[in-house]
Amino acid sequence: MSEGIAAYSSIRCMWMRGGTSKGGYFLSDDLPEDTALRDAVLLRVMGSPDSKQIDGMGGADPLTSKVGVIKKSDRPGIDVDYLFLQVFVDRAVVTDKQNCGNILAGVGPFAIERGLVDAKDGQTKVTIFMENTGQTATATIETPNGKPVYTGNARIDGVPGTPAPIPLLFSDTAGTTCGALLPTGNNVDVIDGVNVTMIDNGMPVVVLSASDMGITGRESREELEANDVLRAKLENIRLQCGPLMNLGDVSDASVPKMTMVSPAEHGGVVSTRTFIPHRCHASIGVLGAVSVATACLLPGSPAADVAANNTNALSTLSVEHPSGEMSVIIEKTNDGAVDRAGLLRTARKLFDGDVFID
Repeated sequence: MSEGIAAYSSIRCMWMRGGTSKGGYFLSDDLPEDTALRDAVLLRVMGSPDSKQIDGMGGADPLTSKVGVIKKSDRPGIDVDYLFLQVFVDRAVVTDKQNCGNILAGVGPFAIERGLVDAKDGQTKVTIFMENTGQTATATIETPNGKPVYTGNARIDGVPGTPAPIPLLFSDTAGTTCGALLPTGNNVDVIDGVNVTMIDNGMPVVVLSASDMGITGRESREELEANDVLRAKLENIRLQCGPLMNLGDVSDASVPKMTMVSPAEHGGVVSTRTFIPHRCHASIGVLGAVSVATACLLPGSPAADVAANNTNALSTLSVEHPSGEMSVIIEKTNDGAVDRAGLLRTARKLFDGDVFID
């Protein structure tokens, strides 16, 4: 263990499930200020690099190897600042190049639990600045008697039971990472002969037709991960899209996500299979779903070509994925532009204490 890490024998943290992800939530002041040292500590916490993460808290999956870093905000009208960090499983990489709307779901309860936000009796709104992308979200937390509760009547696919609801409303999501909703300015571009939509409405995503990639879009996660030809083709397209999306060389980046779309099977708007970017997602990321739902509203895009669209000013678009669906709320302006987007998530506190580094 390096001398720097040795100074951190243990760190206070809270482990939470946020949406369909799971990870460690830390107060910013409890982690090293130096980025390289912070990343080394978090790799040690998760047990990376190791495909099983056997010597750490990680769950051997990108969905369970995530970190939220939270601090009280000095920004006007903002309660807390939130930095998301993705800790790679089998590589010594910690990246802040993307946001995570699932881990975001736990930020509000965590902030109240840590005393960063004073809870009200009934419900408490927590306004969150997302440092990764510069956007703002408002989470509504159930706080009867001034304390967060985690049980309730909400249901989201990919999570058993009925936890308490946490509605999330996003502001200014378009172009938060790529600089524009459509970084190339086009609804459709052609890469390696395949029509794609490069879009960023909170998460950089490349949307492709499943049929153009030689699949039906009904395959299981395991089938897709075993398809070496598909994975190679997806990665080749992703590497070309990176610079076009103002992301540069994405060889070592976790964005853009690659989402293949097909007609919905269960009454939704569209069915999806997403690589994040090298493993097939068990569901779909929160902000990835927002980007895909937005693509469904773009004429001529691969998503619009297979989508059952709702063109009302306020649309609820059900995005189907391997383990269920995610309902995305899209609010449009009078001229049809996407104004705001929201989703329903849930979270649960799993433990609160110290994680040991040595």
